[in-house]
Amino acid sequence: MATRGSVKPFVSFNAKHDAEVLRKAMKGIGTDEDTILMLLAARSNDQRQEIKAAYKKAHGKDLGKDLRSELGGKLEDLIVALMAPPAIYDANELHKAIKGVGTEDQVLIEILASRTCDEIKDISKAYKKEHGGKLEKDIIGDTSGHYQRLLVILVQANRDEGVDESRVEKDAKELFAAGEEKFGTDEDKFINILGNRSAEHLRKVFDAYKKIAGCDIEESLKDECTGNLEALLLAVVKCAKSVPAYFAETLRESMRRAGTDDETLIRIMVSRSERDMLDIRAIYKKKYGESLYSTIQANTDGDYQKALLYLCGGND
Repeated sequence: MATRGSVKPFVSFNAKHDAEVLRKAMKGIGTDEDTILMLLAARSNDQRQEIKAAYKKAHGKDLGKDLRSELGGKLEDLIVALMAPPAIYDANELHKAIKGVGTEDQVLIEILASRTCDEIKDISKAYKKEHGGKLEKDIIGDTSGHYQRLLVILVQANRDEGVDESRVEKDAKELFAAGEEKFGTDEDKFINILGNRSAEHLRKVFDAYKKIAGCDIEESLKDECTGNLEALLLAVVKCAKSVPAYFAETLRESMRRAGTDDETLIRIMVSRSERDMLDIRAIYKKKYGESLYSTIQANTDGDYQKALLYLCGGND
């Protein structure tokens, strides 16, 4: 699969050499942050895992822990995120979101709406291995109602494959009948159709829906639902239409308010850097008339900014 990531495997890669460069950057008086962030942002996640192993072999120490003790603040958060394998990183983010005080629903919504079925299966396995509990059970313990039901369906990661032409029209009509046409909304219909059909099938359903309802499904959802359920359904719809467009919008939101939402910014830049960052950048520029690069520049500073810009990979 051709990757649309901004971060690619480093060509003349040598794990042992990189491990030594990092060791040197941390050893003297003061830490050479520049070297650390430049090196790690220019390696793929698989290569970072090899560097970790080489570092342990040469020094008997955990590279992740050493980096943590040398760095601070947002740069530390970013570098620690880069060092985790993707499924483990997502599992840890979900665990933090569930186990903290109150639930960080935004994190649950973003990850479970945007990852592929295979990715979600890997995340569930990593969650059990890293945290000893079952992701589904922890979600059930922390959420309720229709919102909980849709999260559980997404965690099952059993979406249908392909397009079932015979059902497109039927699904669209059912969604219309469940929402716009009805006094009070039949949430179950929305949950079952949006939670179980493939993205390509849903795109056809949304086209058919627009013809019947005279508006986009997003508009209907905003009218019909509220709170976390609305946010999750909207995220599922947006990701079915285009995952990169969903992330372009989420990045925009993270930097729009007074004070940047760094947790979201870090999570997206790290988790999409090897996947679809080039597409996210193109959509961002088209939609907002400025480059993602320049928005990051305006909203962050220091070494943290430098590292984010490396992950962004270029100014459009």
